[in-house]
Amino acid sequence: MTDPRYNYGPADPQYPQHQGQPQYGQGQPHYPQGEPEPKVNVGKLWAGGIGTAVVAALLVVVAIMLIRGVLGIAILSPEGAGAYGTVSTTSYAIAAAGAALLATALLMVLLLAMPSPLTFFTWICLLLTAVAVILPFTLVADLDAKIATAAINLLVGLCITTMLSSVGSAAQNGSRQAGY
Repeated sequence: MTDPRYNYGPADPQYPQHQGQPQYGQGQPHYPQGEPEPKVNVGKLWAGGIGTAVVAALLVVVAIMLIRGVLGIAILSPEGAGAYGTVSTTSYAIAAAGAALLATALLMVLLLAMPSPLTFFTWICLLLTAVAVILPFTLVADLDAKIATAAINLLVGLCITTMLSSVGSAAQNGSRQAGY
């Protein structure tokens, strides 16, 4: 049993402070009084956005090569254009990367200004993905090419949505994440 005459807490000289061990809050950036901590780590957000853009562009190239080369469906080019197709494949990949960068900009605005920003971001991206999936069926092309294009659009949309949702979650500071 402990002796009630002694204070066995941090002020007790018998128990010296833990020297050399980090104290709570060390290593955290200190912001001057009155300035709120930034809500979003913009560098981390845009680094993740650029990474997502690269993945989305490569996903388009791989999917087109698979569809043209393995499945033999002429998508975005005439049949004799080879597995890669033509410059339209490159344009499609650049468009996917551009969509990822635009989605990153949207995510940044939502993170800075909205309550529950990731919920709004996910819904917006999923609805835009639905538009991209439906769009090929409004064009004049063979049915198999329409289906293949819709499938690529679906994959790219889901890729951008899921990756940037993770990036957005990681780019938020701890005080903001506690609300989820």
